[in-house]
Amino acid sequence: MSSESPVLVVGTASIHVRRFVAGLCEAGQSVVLVTESAERLVDHPLLLDQQAADFTMRRKAATGVVQRCIEQWRPKLVHAHQASNVAWHAGRAARHGGLPLVLTLWGSDVLRLHEWNWLYRHLMRSTLRAASAWTADAPILLSTAERICHPKAAPLREWIPIGIDPPPAIGVVQRERRVLSCRLHKPLYRIDAILRAFAGLPEARDDWILEVAGAGDQSAELQQLARHLGLDGRVEFTGMLSATELARAYRRSALFVSVPESDGTAVSLLEAMAAGCLPVLSDLAANREWVQDGRTGLLVSDLAKLGTALSRGMQWWASGQWDKESRLTNELMVTQRALLANNMRQFMALYDRVAS
Repeated sequence: MSSESPVLVVGTASIHVRRFVAGLCEAGQSVVLVTESAERLVDHPLLLDQQAADFTMRRKAATGVVQRCIEQWRPKLVHAHQASNVAWHAGRAARHGGLPLVLTLWGSDVLRLHEWNWLYRHLMRSTLRAASAWTADAPILLSTAERICHPKAAPLREWIPIGIDPPPAIGVVQRERRVLSCRLHKPLYRIDAILRAFAGLPEARDDWILEVAGAGDQSAELQQLARHLGLDGRVEFTGMLSATELARAYRRSALFVSVPESDGTAVSLLEAMAAGCLPVLSDLAANREWVQDGRTGLLVSDLAKLGTALSRGMQWWASGQWDKESRLTNELMVTQRALLANNMRQFMALYDRVAS
């Protein structure tokens, strides 16, 4: 049974927005979606409508698309995903329609805002100030947003990881001497540093395999780098994996490595922790919310020391101490704090507070 009024979600046609909309629908909240694609993002009866819009700043027609959805469906509020041009269009339409705006911060949208031009920074500050509530999957994003815009009236602020789905049933999978990277092949995620660190490991680690899943603009460049580093036979580029294939990759990998320059709480980290992988991560505030260095994973502040951290993680896992002392702690933390179905209820409670 659905909530009486829908929520108008505005966001890119990404896996994160798709999972969020699907989670809301499964929790009984009806949704109207404005995204970049006309192809239906979620197959669920509670997705009442989906409209396509071009979110570039110069194409103000996107604001009109959101406004028409407000007029037709009379939602309880507008929920924009990412403090970007998407939120700018959503915020303008929400103000025009007299509706509250909930804004979910994604990570680099606020953590790297300083890298954009002054006009874009001004527009994002205005959008942040106009929101009735901010949500984020890491407290650092909320505090950074406050520092950026100094809102006159403090919006509601909620730390709610969108969370992960229960893994698909894949049967028993043997854990192997494998390191998994599954972030996008973009400069932000520094996959090249992972390849260089892996290539620099001592000969005693030559029986380990690095699996580089995912894809992106740098895929060809990264494959060429692996060949240049002499990693043929020790690195597997497996591309974009299905949910079942990714679950199997987590389950057979001893280590999970992710070293972006900036980040919120990565869904891939939560999935890896739930699957029992030992995480080796860049030392970011969002990662420190989930991993204690040396106790439930390893944090790296200097990429020059990434190889040392990988070698240390391999030894930790091979000794059996990881399974004995830390693996279950991570799995339990994800179960308690980061399941999508549970966290959708937190979003719905926030909607009730904002709409009232």
